[in-house]
Amino acid sequence: MSKKFKLSRRTVLRGSGALMALPLLEQMLPRTARGAPGDVPRRLAVFYTPNGIHMPKWTPTTEGPGWALTPTLEPLAAVKDDLLVVSGLANKPAFPDGDGHHAAATGAFLSCAKVFKTEGTNIRVGISMDQVIANHMAAMRATRYGSMELGIDAGRGIGNCDSGYACPYANNIAWSGPRTPVAKETNAQAAFDRLFAGTIPGETQAQIEKRRAYGKSIIDVVRDDANALQGQLGAADQQKLEEYFTSVRELEKQVDDVSVPSATCAPATAPILTEDPTAKTKAMMDLIVLAFQCDVTRVATFMLANARANKVYPFLGLSGGHHTYSHHQKVQSNYDALATIDRWEVTLLQYLLERMKSVIEVNGMSLLDNSIVYFSSEVGDGDSHNHVDLPILLAGRGGGALTPGRHIRYQEDPLANLYIYLMQAMGVPDVTTFGDDGTGPLPGLVV
Repeated sequence: MSKKFKLSRRTVLRGSGALMALPLLEQMLPRTARGAPGDVPRRLAVFYTPNGIHMPKWTPTTEGPGWALTPTLEPLAAVKDDLLVVSGLANKPAFPDGDGHHAAATGAFLSCAKVFKTEGTNIRVGISMDQVIANHMAAMRATRYGSMELGIDAGRGIGNCDSGYACPYANNIAWSGPRTPVAKETNAQAAFDRLFAGTIPGETQAQIEKRRAYGKSIIDVVRDDANALQGQLGAADQQKLEEYFTSVRELEKQVDDVSVPSATCAPATAPILTEDPTAKTKAMMDLIVLAFQCDVTRVATFMLANARANKVYPFLGLSGGHHTYSHHQKVQSNYDALATIDRWEVTLLQYLLERMKSVIEVNGMSLLDNSIVYFSSEVGDGDSHNHVDLPILLAGRGGGALTPGRHIRYQEDPLANLYIYLMQAMGVPDVTTFGDDGTGPLPGLVV
């Protein structure tokens, strides 16, 4: 390897007109900064789940570093030291005018702004905190995409979705402005194409399908350039690049499995869209990890379902709908069903966290160490539609912005203050207020 060899963070692999982003490599860093914690970017991932959480089985009974895992959080045992459980925060702007708690609170989930009640197109709420960060990233030209919005379910664009609240409120958590929801991508293959295959200039969907039909990976297209680059890299970077290629290839196979099958030369069979929410969610989690790993974006949001979703999860042994169970009426069987769904949701979060923990970055820390993952719902208890004690879990260290391994309890402090802290941690300058009631950064998240 040449001592004078330098590699830009914006270097891409090329081949047959294709462009493919690279993960952050040691060779991209200034020689004096290699291994320095501050040289690796921070990332933020938001994981939204609908209908609240059965709080008695979620909330730890003790505070501080000595907290014990609850039944719902037990699947996170392997990453317990990476968790910061935050209780007692309130999103009071989420209260609706009359009924419509789920849509109003989902519109306010990341905006902390009161939603204007309408079934029409005159929707109005505030910008969401992820989009504030995305705008900052775009202004800095830090990444190709300011943010990435993912989800499992598409939603209706118009009409009444919850007691007089328009569907955009229920179907979107990212808002680029008061009247502009940012639609989420619900097709893993399309999201993958946007991140990777979509970087082939001029490649049409038909050409993408043809490439897939012949079992050709995006990596095959850029292999010659990759081989030439690897010859100039040190051993650690070579290994990191191979790990990255392996992850991309595995994800390509995974999204093929959960998306509409591509056209092939095989005898035609009716394409079946896989609706397995576990498989689809894991594919989306892998996309987030890869997008962060190669610095395509530093902000991602994910909706496990739309607000007020009444999905039935037979693979969990349940026959009723999620929203129906959430109106538990203090019936034990409904509590048990909710706890089962909550625990499944947490296992999906566990998948994301352990994948992020497995990726070691150039500063010797894991991707999870350098990131912040935010998990929550639009309400606490789904029966009472509680907005003043929300189930909130932060994971990761955010490159030093968080001190995990603790349970903290607040006394109805504004949720918006948590977002102010997160926006500041992500580098947004001069943000001291947010939403309808944010007054300053939430204290106590780092010690």
